[in-house]
Amino acid sequence: MDFAKSTERMRGDGPDVVETLPGLGVRVPAAPPGCRGTLVERSRWQWRPADGGDPAARAEEFLAAHGLPLHDLARPAARHDATGVCGAALYVSAAAGATLVGAPAGAANPAPALPEVAVVVYGHGPAAPRPTAPPGAPWWRGDWAESWTPRQHADAVTAVRAAIGRGDVYQVNLVGHAAARYTGDPLPALGRLAALPGARYGGTLVGPGWAIGCASPETLVELADGRLITRPIKGTRPATAAGRAELLASAKERAEHVMIVDLERNDLARVARTGSVRVDELFAVRRWCDLWQAESTVSAAVADGLGLADLLRAVCPGGSVTGAPKLAALERVAALEPVGRGASMGALGWVAPGRIDLGLTIRTAAVDADRVHVWAGGGITWGSDPDAEVAEAAAKAAPVRAALAAR
Repeated sequence: MDFAKSTERMRGDGPDVVETLPGLGVRVPAAPPGCRGTLVERSRWQWRPADGGDPAARAEEFLAAHGLPLHDLARPAARHDATGVCGAALYVSAAAGATLVGAPAGAANPAPALPEVAVVVYGHGPAAPRPTAPPGAPWWRGDWAESWTPRQHADAVTAVRAAIGRGDVYQVNLVGHAAARYTGDPLPALGRLAALPGARYGGTLVGPGWAIGCASPETLVELADGRLITRPIKGTRPATAAGRAELLASAKERAEHVMIVDLERNDLARVARTGSVRVDELFAVRRWCDLWQAESTVSAAVADGLGLADLLRAVCPGGSVTGAPKLAALERVAALEPVGRGASMGALGWVAPGRIDLGLTIRTAAVDADRVHVWAGGGITWGSDPDAEVAEAAAKAAPVRAALAAR
């Protein structure tokens, strides 16, 4: 199989350290644009639940040991060294995020080759052209096999509404999964996904026998100029004039959105300087592919002594893909979703001293040895219509599936 041959275990630095073969390219979401052509992988660490320990603390320790101290995010960064370590890709799955907050991890990952946490440290090296690979099998993708039928999805929405009626939760984000067989090299297809319009976190991350392609427009957390920023997205309509007007006028969508903004304000307040949390923008309508989406911006001054591990515990998993209250919503997710969230609804981006930029892995696909996986869902409130929620999830998945079609 072409993809399996393109990655392999290469070094003997311990069971968690792997390296991809040269020439795959570095297209990590949020990597510094000026450095992408010269980034060279130096070390890598992966985590799965069987490894034990606190994955956030272990990730912070691994980064510090490889020249990226992130134990005090308020400290000004040293001047960028063009010959030294640049930064690192960081991936945290939704299941790992649930573990960090003491919630059930949910159903099993449908792509078990994927780790639940991955850290890849990059330095600088001379830019090199990608080697020409011998011709292999053309990319082919089979039919999608869904994790649930539209009726089962609608019944899960009804179950969430019943939980809201009992007062158990205010909102729950439900996510469905689909997988398809494939042959050939999946990386060009994942690259097409990453290039979709509005993909603020468009990019890929590759490991031994797995890869993630991201087209996310949503910021989970960004550190810039001493402030933490999150940009939750909630509320979707077709990208037409009528769709935009409908989104702006929808009391249901606005209520759903404001609940998540409040949740994100509370998450940031746990790791922010007291009194510094503010909503900079509320319910701004922006476009992703052929959809309008409502986005807000919440920011706060980073607290002195805040480390990466505590930041991850505060913001993972992202509130816009869990619901409110977060722990109660995650319990509903674990009870209702038949397939794990895998690479979706987690975090993927770039970390370095003085700079953190992690996207929420919505509009995301993953591949393992022989299958490509996609996920899509939406937030359920008391005002949700089950059939409308099923249709919204399908609309979100459509551009992702189209990008992964055979060509």
